[in-house]
Amino acid sequence: MKQLLKKTVAWILAQEAKGVLKKYNPKIVGVTGSVGKTSTKEAIYSVLAATHSLRKSEKSFNSELGVPLTILGRESGWNDPFKWLATLVHGFVLTIQKTNYPEMLVLEVGADRPGDIKSLTKWLKPHIAVITGVPDIPVHVEYFESAEAVAAEKKELAKALRSEGSLILNGDDDRVWEMRSEFRSVAHTYGFDKRNDVIASHMETIYDPQEGGAPIGTRFRVNYSGGSVPVVINGGVGKTHVYPVLAACAVGLQAGMNMVSIGEALRAYKPIAGRMRLLEGAAGSTLIDDTYNASPIATMAALETLREVKTKGRKIAVLADMLELGKHSIEAHRALGVAVASVADMLVVVGIRARGIAQAAIEAGLPKERVREYEQGESEVVGRDLLPVLLPGDIVLVKGSQSMRMEKTVKELLADKSKAKELLVRQDTAWENR
Repeated sequence: MKQLLKKTVAWILAQEAKGVLKKYNPKIVGVTGSVGKTSTKEAIYSVLAATHSLRKSEKSFNSELGVPLTILGRESGWNDPFKWLATLVHGFVLTIQKTNYPEMLVLEVGADRPGDIKSLTKWLKPHIAVITGVPDIPVHVEYFESAEAVAAEKKELAKALRSEGSLILNGDDDRVWEMRSEFRSVAHTYGFDKRNDVIASHMETIYDPQEGGAPIGTRFRVNYSGGSVPVVINGGVGKTHVYPVLAACAVGLQAGMNMVSIGEALRAYKPIAGRMRLLEGAAGSTLIDDTYNASPIATMAALETLREVKTKGRKIAVLADMLELGKHSIEAHRALGVAVASVADMLVVVGIRARGIAQAAIEAGLPKERVREYEQGESEVVGRDLLPVLLPGDIVLVKGSQSMRMEKTVKELLADKSKAKELLVRQDTAWENR
């Protein structure tokens, strides 16, 4: 009964969203991929907001419910039937009464199962489509036969482009690069590789000389058609923050902006919660909060950043289960263990799957006494146990899948826990009650 009600609400929302799009005809930027969708959406919004009236998907509203809700400008009703009823009434009013409406929409488009994007694009036709990447073991892969099947689903957004549309592709991702040949006339690529159209170079971590050399951000240059602009991301570290900015630059160029105005607009961009965000930790430590979600490629990238960042203290990796990996789960967790053994001075794992990380790390040479193991649901305990052993200069990377709730670990380790709602993911009432 509950599933039938959900499908009914989703169908009505979709019909209202279609009506709104037909009536107001906003330009649509659709963002999909297995990594970095939300950060890319936020960076695109920062760039386009300088010259356009627009609306973006809130948080990670990217599903059959989330996309229509963004189009209608409403929040999720969660388990409150009255909020859902109010949303449906609001959508109906939007379709029959003329009101102010954004000239552009930046929509995150996700796919948990085969057919999700294909179903959505029966009525959603973007003017600009962005595909961020499809690694060998993507998030949500358990419902797909292979990474190629995931890529095929993501490509549905490109197929839905309007005739005058533009396709923005992560050219550093081989599966996404292959899409370029099929859409050559409308495709524009970004990445670090020089084969791309929009290229990042000279990336480096910024350190604070006043705080013992703690990392405080990332700087790099964006190069396009012979021109170059500097970009500084305060409070974020690693390539995780560069790719969204590159995608945003490519979108801005297709929207008629120049690199100078794009560079100016990017000054307003800030790393979003839970994505390789640098936070001040207790006892003079630095936290790398990457707790929004976890996939093998994103966790490997986080470990590589931990390897590269400089510190006078220790490097501590706190890694929880990566979920929805299906048959790839065991090998993916063990691969992380091998990698972390050469990166971290101390490893903490949370969850039954993450035990494979610990075992592989010990086998790869990390001393057993430097490894701690916890059960799922003990993320707060992890933070409380780590707190007394933190030292000035320590850098602590915290990462895990969404339902592992590793933001609770970060909260315990913050220098000022009163800032948790401001700094961390999943701090609203609906999540706190879960």
